[in-house]
Amino acid sequence: MIQAHELTKWYGPNLAIDRLSFEIPRGQIVGFLGPNGAGKTTTLRILTGYLPPTAGTAQVAGFDVLAQAREARQKIGYLPEHTPLYPEMRVEEYLHFRGQVFNMDRRLRKARIDVVVDRCGLQPVRRRLIGRLSKGNRQRVGLAQALLHDPPLLILDEPTAGLDPNQITEIRNLFAELRGQHTILLSTHILPEVEKTADRVMIIAGGRIVANGSLAELRQKMQAGAKVLVELAADPAAVQKALASLPGVAEVTVDGREGWCQAVVQPKGMDDLRQAIGQAAANNRWAIRELRAEHASLESYFIRITAQQNQAIEAA
Repeated sequence: MIQAHELTKWYGPNLAIDRLSFEIPRGQIVGFLGPNGAGKTTTLRILTGYLPPTAGTAQVAGFDVLAQAREARQKIGYLPEHTPLYPEMRVEEYLHFRGQVFNMDRRLRKARIDVVVDRCGLQPVRRRLIGRLSKGNRQRVGLAQALLHDPPLLILDEPTAGLDPNQITEIRNLFAELRGQHTILLSTHILPEVEKTADRVMIIAGGRIVANGSLAELRQKMQAGAKVLVELAADPAAVQKALASLPGVAEVTVDGREGWCQAVVQPKGMDDLRQAIGQAAANNRWAIRELRAEHASLESYFIRITAQQNQAIEAA
């Protein structure tokens, strides 16, 4: 559905995105993550035809976003971070206007408006002025206009911004309904939403893709390099000395109580230290009551991998 090759964008002397290449197959929901200034919005604007790249190419549903811009845009439903709505229009009136932009005839517009109003929970406000809607309902109108012409690709920039927890749950359920029918590229700062919604995750930092894979693949990488917690029947000082001497260990903190020593071991890199720690305990004949890698969240992985990229850029 999306094919990007060596996408690059300069703003004067500032490099916003640096040779991005990725593919998104039809029917997937992909979470697109990155810190502020990483290049997410620039990438989305290039894919939707609002901004030309300095170099590289991108295709949507087989159409080049520059050379075949009109055809490519017909395949995209776009919800920008700040939805450009007309406050003096009523919701239904605005959706009719958006349908005309996409050359939908009146009968089709009317049928699709009924569908998206129902799906996005806008039935109670469909005849109200947009300027009098809450922020959450305005966001729903933006999502409705993106769905209106039933595009195969939805590109959504912060779609749950301004929604309360109940509304977020409803939007999440909507994404579940759309899975398989539409390809969704979802840019958001709400990482738990990505974990509950997306099939794949792409993380961008410093203008480059630093992680790209399914949630299962990323969970394996999250576990690598995680802190290890171990509880041993041993003297804390001896545990501190033995574990700190292991290859790949950056730091060891210990706490002794009631004959047991609890240690937290921080690796230097991405190594899994559990086997080495277990071997050290066996060599010293220490009984082990607990040995586990600290549960790593997508948030902690995101922080770690983006920090590493930023450090690499500063070093360069």
